[in-house]
Amino acid sequence: MPVKRDYYEVLEVDRSADEETIKKAFRKLALKHHPDRNPGDKQAEAKFREAAEAYQVLSDSAQRAKYDRFGHAAFEGPGMGGFDFTAGGFEDLFGDLFGEFFGGASRGRGRRTRRGDDLRYNLEIGFEEAAFGCEKTISIPRPTRCDDCGGSGGKGGAAPTTCPGCRGAGQVRFQQGFFSIAKTCGQCSGRGQIIKEACPACAGNGRVRRAHTLQVKVPAGVDTGSRLKLRGEGEAGAGGAAGDLYVVISVLEHEIFKRDGNDVICELPVSFPRAALGAELDVPTLEGTVKMKMPAGTQSGSVFRLRGKGVPDLHGYGRGDELVQVIVETPRKLNARQRELLEELAAISGEEVHPMQKGFFDKVRERFG
Repeated sequence: MPVKRDYYEVLEVDRSADEETIKKAFRKLALKHHPDRNPGDKQAEAKFREAAEAYQVLSDSAQRAKYDRFGHAAFEGPGMGGFDFTAGGFEDLFGDLFGEFFGGASRGRGRRTRRGDDLRYNLEIGFEEAAFGCEKTISIPRPTRCDDCGGSGGKGGAAPTTCPGCRGAGQVRFQQGFFSIAKTCGQCSGRGQIIKEACPACAGNGRVRRAHTLQVKVPAGVDTGSRLKLRGEGEAGAGGAAGDLYVVISVLEHEIFKRDGNDVICELPVSFPRAALGAELDVPTLEGTVKMKMPAGTQSGSVFRLRGKGVPDLHGYGRGDELVQVIVETPRKLNARQRELLEELAAISGEEVHPMQKGFFDKVRERFG
């Protein structure tokens, strides 16, 4: 009789290995030496059986404690021999492995349930609607429970009957080598039940596609890319819960404002005389116009901050500001009188009233001579 190898050696793990490490080690060996991957290879089958035996002992804390103390002798003698390859967690792990070999068959009795798929809806809203929130009515086509059969899939609401092929188990078992393997029943596709006469309205699916209208409350402060999750508003499940609906926001561009986080940017055109002399300006905001004093000598590109005139924070942390950027306009068409006045201004201005211009040309002369 051949001498049994040490179980830790068989699984190629240390004696201090934890349960997860042992499970991964067995899984690796089982996939490598499984008879279905090595048809007719007796050596591979023997290694698979050896790894399975080692895993059954080392995956059970009580069995492992006995083995660590007494070795193989712990399982010798009357009533101590043999191993059950369909017990408890061992069978669960085999089920995982067989799922890879046979297309992911799962165990369990009765009709399979499946959660409905999640759906996505792209919602386009205006700039102000995004800033202050709004309520929108949307219509989405989605599978919902068939009214004719009440979701059973059977004509007139008839309930499905137990599948004769698997007797409701959803699986059929057959012998593979030295143990029994479960495979998804081909007659009922693993549902455990069959429909004798399908509902004509839904063709036996229990669901039909129809437009669904609902109200969506868009909170203040959303921006392009924001997602709103509406629980249970996705596709109806096959006996399970409905999926969720994700509303993805897209904000239209504004003709006046731009957005930077919670701040709003407004480029305000101002004439040269008003920028030079100073003025009180009517500035547009998200809530109408407000008065803003612009000091004399304001340069093009100067930015003024209107606090609290921006976008409310999506999470309720206050509100952003409006940044007013002054753009000084240079006149393009001048009448004779305007030209005469500007020429007179240029003649009497002198370099000293244009410090920026003077400084720039001083640097040019220093650099290029």
